[in-house]
Amino acid sequence: MALFIVALILFVILDVLIRYFIKQQKEKKLKRERAAVLEESINLDFSKEAKTLKRAEIDNPKAKILCVDDEAVILDSFRKILVLEGYSIDTVESGGEALSLIKSNHYDFVFTDLKMPEMSGVDVTKAVKHLRPDIDVMIITGFASVDTAVECMKYGAMDYVEKPFTEDELIEFTNKALIKRKDNIQKQLKPRVHISHFDEDTSIGDNEFSIPGGVFISEGHAWASVDQDGTVKIGIDDFAKKIIGKIDDIDFPNLGMKVEKGNPLFSIKQNRKSITFNAPISGTVTAVNDKLTEDLDVLEYSSYEKNWFCAIDADKLDEELPKLKIGKSAVNFYQRDIDDCRETFAKLLEDTGKENMYVGAMEKLEEKDWNTVAATFFDR
Repeated sequence: MALFIVALILFVILDVLIRYFIKQQKEKKLKRERAAVLEESINLDFSKEAKTLKRAEIDNPKAKILCVDDEAVILDSFRKILVLEGYSIDTVESGGEALSLIKSNHYDFVFTDLKMPEMSGVDVTKAVKHLRPDIDVMIITGFASVDTAVECMKYGAMDYVEKPFTEDELIEFTNKALIKRKDNIQKQLKPRVHISHFDEDTSIGDNEFSIPGGVFISEGHAWASVDQDGTVKIGIDDFAKKIIGKIDDIDFPNLGMKVEKGNPLFSIKQNRKSITFNAPISGTVTAVNDKLTEDLDVLEYSSYEKNWFCAIDADKLDEELPKLKIGKSAVNFYQRDIDDCRETFAKLLEDTGKENMYVGAMEKLEEKDWNTVAATFFDR
């Protein structure tokens, strides 16, 4: 037994070392390929686009950056450092050239020096944000002009980097800027609602809401799915789960309980707060999903399919089912509630613009506001 354990440990260690070695070799190969691109691109002629343009394009870049500075040595540093880090870089020596390029090329960032002879960084910032508000502007500045760099942020610049900078400082600054850009884009995108078919292990993105095909949705965001034997399984939908966030416990209905459509069916609990979900259809409770309470984290992946809360033997299925939402009507209903939700949380949470307002938004609410949101979206 002891020999088996030792052998197992040695196997695990060997596996980790092999994986580490392979990863290191891949990273070295990638750096060699990027260095080759850098070497080749500097010798190419891009003068047709801009007189001083030097371009280094790599496959699958983290982002595309245009850097403008009247000091060639600064541009050389940007190219050599950021290309090896995984970015595609265009560099020019004047603001006019930079503006010409953004009219015909797509960039994620424009890095601009603050003090340049023909066109200042302030003017470049204003022009870029006017022509291409989707591009983020980063200011390159010396210590003496930090105040002016901060002023540029009033005109839409995201941040500034002071020179001289080290290689590590520039890499850290750029990588953080990329994270911030992705976060900002994610917040600006309108949440997507779509009909899909997936299993319970498929994760749904933070900025999208999913409704499986064939699932009915109630006004109170409970879902209902009819089995072949006529039994109706019921749970909470993706909208409810995302807004509520962490669920600590479920208060299931009693087996054999008779319930009318619109009356309380089950409740979820978060700390000392709770939300009651009303029955989407009338009938008798025939089963509850006790196994769900053993691992409530599965709801983070999907609140549908096998993660149902209870099952009902319906009494008035032909009459009540057509009153629930399915397909396009469910998508339209979701979109209306998402828009209302955005307005509601904008009033209740001061930090709505700083983080994803959907996932776990109710976790931030005091009990009074919690009850208001629960009544607005679920108890109806």
